[in-house]
Amino acid sequence: MKFLWRCIWYPLLLAVTALALVQFWFLIHIWYWVDHDPGTTAFMRARVERIREKTPGALLQHQWVPYNRIATSLKRSIVAAEDAKFLDHDGFDWEGIQKAYERNQKKGKVVSGGSTISQQLAKNLFLSGERTWWRKAQEAVITVMIETIMTKRRILEIYLNVIEWGNGVFGAQAAAHHHFETTAANLSSEQSAQLAAMVPSPRRYARGSETPYLLKRKEIILSRMNSAAVP
Repeated sequence: MKFLWRCIWYPLLLAVTALALVQFWFLIHIWYWVDHDPGTTAFMRARVERIREKTPGALLQHQWVPYNRIATSLKRSIVAAEDAKFLDHDGFDWEGIQKAYERNQKKGKVVSGGSTISQQLAKNLFLSGERTWWRKAQEAVITVMIETIMTKRRILEIYLNVIEWGNGVFGAQAAAHHHFETTAANLSSEQSAQLAAMVPSPRRYARGSETPYLLKRKEIILSRMNSAAVP
């Protein structure tokens, strides 16, 4: 009996303990970031490593700016484009997830994710970009932590400061400077809508590029942004 315990239950106990410690590590970081700004994210670190494979010593373009120094038009554009129910849900837009599932089933491949801003932030802060069941499960757990500990305002503030807006370009301030030679505070409605339109495929668009799809997406976001509620 003792031998059986050692062979089965002891490794299981170790695995459960290790998993709990990992979750605690995530929790501590999220709690700390309630009033401290993340210096970097898992996604940033992965991107700079990839860039340095071709350009050793390369640095990311990134500068943190507080929430009140980001144009309201950009906040509204991002919510309108990425998560219209941001203020109303608890981290998961179940209706959006169902619609995304139906679109993917119809196309026979993954064409839509249905992820909320909180889910995207969880992935950017801590996880890799691979599509596996365990990563999605971990993303869900982190999303619950983020929504429980942080305010919606703080979630959106961090999100706007860490998402990618070009090859090695991260955050609203760097994006505003890179694409429009202005600051995050001075972005116009059109510039904000264009940045929001880039979010799903940020490295596809070089500075000054305006594809037919991007222009169409920008017009849709412009038509919706005034009705988007932000914290």
